Parts: sequence; structure tokens; C-alpha cells
Amino acid sequence: MTIDDFSGTVEAAKTYAAGTPAVVKSLQQGIDKMGLRRTLSTLRILNQPSGFDCPGCAWPEPGTPHLAEFCENGVKAVAEEATTARITRKFFAEYSVGDLREREEYWLGQQGRLTEPMHKAPGATHYTPISWADAFGLIGRQLNALASPDEATFYTSGRTSNEAAFMYQLFVRTFGTNNLPDCSNMCHESSGMALGQTIGIGKGSVHISDFDKADLIVVVGQNPGTNHPRMLSALEKAKGHGAKIVAINPLAEAGLIRFKNPQKASGLAGRGTALADDYLQIRVNGDLAFFKAVNHLLLAGGEANLDRAFIDEYTAGFDAFAAEAAEFDWDEYTAATGFDREVAEAFVGRVTRSKSIIVCWAMGLTQHANSVATIREVVNFLLVRGNIGRPGAGVCPVRGHSNVQGDRTMGIYEKPSEAFLDSLAAEFSFEPPRDHGFDTVETIQAMIDGTVKVFIGMGGNFASATPDTAATHRALARCRLTVQISTKLNASHLITGEEALILPTMGRTERHVVDGVEQAVTVEDSMGVVHASRGGLTPASEHLLSEVQIVTGIALATLDPSSSSADWKRFGADHARIRESIGRVLPEFADFNAKIEHPGGFTLPHPPRDRREFRTATGKANLTVNPLTYAAAGIGTLLLQTVRSHDQYNTTIYGLDDRYRGIHGGRRVVFVNPKDLATLRLSDGDTVDLVSTDIAGEIRTAPRFRVVSYEVSSGCCAAYFPETNVLVPLHSTGEAGTPTYKSIPVRLVPSAI
Repeated sequence: MTIDDFSGTVEAAKTYAAGTPAVVKSLQQGIDKMGLRRTLSTLRILNQPSGFDCPGCAWPEPGTPHLAEFCENGVKAVAEEATTARITRKFFAEYSVGDLREREEYWLGQQGRLTEPMHKAPGATHYTPISWADAFGLIGRQLNALASPDEATFYTSGRTSNEAAFMYQLFVRTFGTNNLPDCSNMCHESSGMALGQTIGIGKGSVHISDFDKADLIVVVGQNPGTNHPRMLSALEKAKGHGAKIVAINPLAEAGLIRFKNPQKASGLAGRGTALADDYLQIRVNGDLAFFKAVNHLLLAGGEANLDRAFIDEYTAGFDAFAAEAAEFDWDEYTAATGFDREVAEAFVGRVTRSKSIIVCWAMGLTQHANSVATIREVVNFLLVRGNIGRPGAGVCPVRGHSNVQGDRTMGIYEKPSEAFLDSLAAEFSFEPPRDHGFDTVETIQAMIDGTVKVFIGMGGNFASATPDTAATHRALARCRLTVQISTKLNASHLITGEEALILPTMGRTERHVVDGVEQAVTVEDSMGVVHASRGGLTPASEHLLSEVQIVTGIALATLDPSSSSADWKRFGADHARIRESIGRVLPEFADFNAKIEHPGGFTLPHPPRDRREFRTATGKANLTVNPLTYAAAGIGTLLLQTVRSHDQYNTTIYGLDDRYRGIHGGRRVVFVNPKDLATLRLSDGDTVDLVSTDIAGEIRTAPRFRVVSYEVSSGCCAAYFPETNVLVPLHSTGEAGTPTYKSIPVRLVPSAI
């Protein structure tokens, strides 16, 4: 891709989120891409019981949705999908793959919706049209020519519906492999592992109603103002009920400082609501040290600080945890966090005055080498005061993509449980593979090694979302065939194997009708609520198929009809039949079709929340010992964390502004504390290269970033992804295999003129 210098403008960062500017920007985005009439008709049913679920984040709807139950970034996500712009065969005839590789990701996304299947033949410079039948036949031949099913991998994005995800994993396992990497591997895998180890289920334990009952809400490693804006309404409501909020984050983020609710007159014309009672600007990756300090102080304060009845009845491992917590190095704490001891003591004071506590987190906790240990320590903090399984309390990992949690529930996982595989075998009369498959990082390495030869991706932007961009591109280029199932063009369509296919699919906003019957899909939000989603727009092209139809089409072209009892043709035509099978494979989905007819859907069971039942090896919630580790920058280096701009959702770039941080017209910026700029002899406005060196001595460079003096913790800096993913070594991962996007030691080197 072409790299241009930053040519935009920088102004002071905002001290509030939303308000009138958010309304104006939302309308502008909608009208520019959809037109006024289409904007109004689409937003009218967004996040409504009879409408469609936002293709953006997974924040749940309240019990009674507002008439405008959407946020600015939700409108941007809808406008991207419901745009009236189209990419046709004429576009691909005009632009070669090489030409398109030189374009920025933002430009690619603005060209519109994909409208028909396209094929890049071996040695070809351009994509050309191909029929669906021929595309499915090509995939089937390539898959069946492999020496082993494990030579193929099947990636999934979190926007995929439950029905499509279930069909996808069923096809993949019937084919004979568990190579099902997904975007969870790169985001909340650490949460799932840590929660599974400690409370026996890898999902959050709170419901949206718990925010109204909490005394203290801790928001750590998360920027809801940009990444989950509707969460701000829940925080505002919690403040109205008397809750205190503590934000722990290296950057000053407008959405955690003050919120002007655009659904209220006071939010449009008034000062809004101050959210964070305390804003603790911790150093990058200092969270484990902070929560260990807090737990040390709680135990040192004696029995009055503990819920002894809960500990004795419901937990295991207290003695080992307490013995380790008794010894604490305050110098190490300060080095890791940048805080004095008094910061932890003040926080503990808030904790001991609060009965019910929720801890929310996102990528700021999950994308480090020690992420699993950090989240286990957060769970320790909640367990010692009994804050699991009571109203207004619990763990709240805030998921990104709108159905990323549902995909995992449906079996999109490279390490499936034996119970799930047994149930799948009973329902479809076949023997699923039992060996674990490749996760995302392992998939990239396997493609580089030549072990994996066919890559199929359903949604997402694998080439840009993954770490070590150069290595990922080499990996995809080594494949015999790469297939992308997508709504819009992105970099993954241009970093191809020897042969490549683009299979265009319907989006969440579109109405899907088969044989006169409207088909609903379902999604699971961050808090385990499953509900239906029905789009209202005419599909962008008569040539589009749904994700379910694409998966079943590939299955029919690939599998021997005797390989299982699955009726792929009938599944492709009737989502209700898919849900019937899901209900038999997953008992919690029994009567699935009936349950989704209830307004708001239904909530999946959660044993720790529902009845303080912990399905761990000990039969109890496990308190754990987590030795203190933290990332440290060397002399002349800073710890870089990758972040989203406000005009961005994951790798989808909506625009070139980051209004809350004061950035307009560009993305190649690096945010640096002014004290660090002075130490490094740099100035606001300088142009620098970001340079990282891994443990093997390999140097990676992200060139030409404009320095922005910003309120970020000393010793740290921040820049947008995917531009900085090139700096993350492929095997710089934590215990859960998640890349360390949030703690990259970098040098800021003045760029050559």
C-alpha cells in the first residue's frame, strides 16, 4: 500500500463524547452514503426487536430500546454496509490487483458493495467474473485435492450470524479438520481462558440491568466512547442510581470524562454527565501490578475487607493466594504502573465502601503477554469480596464485533470440547475430528511453512487484522487458493494465493427471502442475550447469496453425500431448520425458534451468575497465584499500544478523523507524552519512524508518523492499527495465543527527508 505523510490538522483533544457533533456526524454519514430516505428507513429499525442488529459492536440493547437505539459509530457501520455505491465487473476490469494494492484501505472501503463472484486465475493480473456454480466447484476441487483436510484453514469474523457460524463449523468438521481460527484469537481469547480457569465459563457474568444496581464500576483498558458508545448511556444511568466510576487507562479518553447523551435535551444543550469519579492513567501493561497491589491491601486490611462466607463456601485456593499476596514489592508496583502507593490505597477506599462491583475491560487488558494472569487477578479482586453471582456485580469483558461471542458458542473454535463434538456427532451421524486445529497465529505460520495450502475467510480482513503484516502477506501468497466471503473490498482480496476468489454476501441490513419465506438470523451480545435480526433493505445485487447459502453451496460441492446426515440443500433454504439442529446440539438453545419470537430474545444460562455454580475442576471459583510481570521499555524506547480512531471499527476505516483526540484528515500519527518528547528531543509535529526490535534482533519499521503531544502515560505512546500491526512479531503472544498489540517497545526515529 502507498504510504503518504500526514497532511491533516491537529487540534486540542475533546473533554466529552457524543453531544450535537455526534448527531451531525451521524446524519452526514448516513445521507452521504445512503441518501436521506434510505437513512431514515434503515435507522428506524436498527437495534429494534422487529429489526436488525447493528453490525458494529456487541453492546446489548436495554430492556426497552430507545426509538433511536444507536450511536454515531453504529450509523457509520450501517452506512458502510447499506451504501448505494457498487463495485461491478467494470471496476475489476479497470483496476488490476497490483493497482489496487497501491490504494489505501480507506479508499478501498469507499468503493461500495461487491456485487458478483470474482476469480483471479493463476498468473492473472485482474479479477474476472465467475458463476456461483463454478466458484463452488473450484473450491471443492481444491479442497478434495489436498493430502489432508488439515491442509486447509477456515477463518471467521465476529459479524457472522449464529446460523452461518454453525453451518460453517459443521462443514469444516465434516470435511475433517478443526482448523477454525477466528477473530477471538486476536481479541478476547485471554478473557475466555482466564474466566474458564477461574469461574468455569469464558463469558461475562453481568446483565445490562446489573449496571443499575452497582455501587462501583471499574472500566479498565477500554475506550467505550469510540469502541462501544452505547455503553456510555448505561454508565450515565448507573451514575443516576448512585454508582461511582473509576477509569483505568493509559490515554485520557473523552468518553470516560464526560458524556453528553444525544438522546436527551440536556445532552445536546447542557454540560452532560461527568462519568469517571477517578481517572487513573496507568502505564501500559501495569494492570496486573495494580490489581495485585489492591488485593494485597485488601488482605492486609483484615477480615472486614473480605466476604469470608463467600470465600469459604464458593472458592478454592485462598490460602496460596493469600500467602503470595502478603509479599508485595511497592517499587515494582511503581515501576509497572507509574503510580504512588497512595493511588492504590485511595482505590481500595472506594472498594471497601462499595458492596457490588463490576469490572469492565477490553483490549487494553487482553493483548499483552501477561493478559491471562492479569484477568485472573481481576477475578481474584472480585472473588475476595463476593462480587460474582449477586446483582450489580461481576466480570464484564466487553466484546467487539456484534456476534463474536455467538460464533464461539456455535462452535467456531480450534479447540472444541469433547461434549460439543459428541453432540455434533449424534445429531449429524458422523465422527468429527478430535485433534485441535490451528489458531490465527498458528495458521499464519502453517501457511508460511506450506502446511496449510487453502485459506477460506468468512468476513473480516485477515491480511490487515493480524500481527506481523509482512509475514501474514507472505503466508497468504504461499497458498494455492485464497477465498474471501465479504460484503466490501479490503486488503485481504488483494493479498492472494496462486488463485483467488471473492464471494460477495448479503449484509445484516438486507432482507433475505428464500422461496417466499423471510429468513431471520440470530446473534448473541456481550452479555449472553440471543435475539433475532431481520434486515429491511433490498440486497445490493441480485447475484448475492447469504453466508448460509455460500457455506452450504461449498459443502454440496465438496462433501460426499454419505459423509453425514446433514441436509445441506434444505439448510441453505431454511434457517429455522438450522436452529432446530442447534437446539439439539446445544441444550441451552432448546426451542430456539420459539424463543427468538419473544421481544428482546432470551438470555443464555450462566451458572456463576445464576446460582453461584462454578464448573471448574475444583467445583468452586478458583483464586489464583499470578506472579508480577510487566512490559518495560528500555532506554530511549516507549511502550506502544495500538488503538482505533473514532472513524474506525477494527480494520474498517469510515473516515480520516479522530474527533475526540483532535485529529483531522489523516491517520499516521503517534501520541506521545510531552515529557517524553522533551527527553527524546522531539517536538510536536515532527515526523518519525516507529521501529521495533524483537528478541531475535529482527527490526520492524512503520515509517513516517506525525508526532502529536498528548495526555498519555509517561513512557508510553499510542498509534492506530492496522498501520502499526507491522511492528508486532508473529510469535509475540501471550498464554492464550493472542498477539501483544498493546505492549510493543518502539524507538521513535526521525524520518529521512
